[in-house]
Amino acid sequence: MLTLTSPFETSLHRLAAGPKLLALAGLSIGLFTLQSLALIVAAGGAVAALYLAFGWPFARYGVAMLRPLWPFLAILALWHGWTGSWALGLAIGGKMLVAVALANLVTMTTRLDDMIAVVERVTAPLARFGAQPRVLAVAIALVIRFTPVLMDKARQLGQAWRARSARRANWRIVLPISLMALDDADRIAEAIRARGGL
Repeated sequence: MLTLTSPFETSLHRLAAGPKLLALAGLSIGLFTLQSLALIVAAGGAVAALYLAFGWPFARYGVAMLRPLWPFLAILALWHGWTGSWALGLAIGGKMLVAVALANLVTMTTRLDDMIAVVERVTAPLARFGAQPRVLAVAIALVIRFTPVLMDKARQLGQAWRARSARRANWRIVLPISLMALDDADRIAEAIRARGGL
């Protein structure tokens, strides 16, 4: 789930988080059981129609949120092109694209605190075994919130590298990005502790 709540209000915003997450889980399981490329394309068309049903601005925002997926799809295309198994590559890539689009749809129309409440309710029975449902829920929320921020910082670091060097950044920016992520995680932990912790 790579997005935050959509700025465009839809009827899906009014649905409870629990049923949406349950439907997402069921649809994802069903999607990955599909073997026919025609059925996968039909599923993609249905998801695209669902986005468009809420208006062009919402659909355009949803498509923009799928941008981080393109490198993975490109790697799939290269690998399956090299191995000559185009049909399998198209099926895997299609399933991945539809699954992430569905997950984004749920995230775009669900407030983060509602998701945290669902995770806490679902993991409450684990408290008997020493687990802390609140900690798990906040950790999931932080990952959802932190991912786009980290990706934006990586993009800025890549631009800074290109401004200073004619060579491609590639693996050379991995260490600085990792250090930035650790620094941000440390500051977030300090902020949580300063507010009483979990």
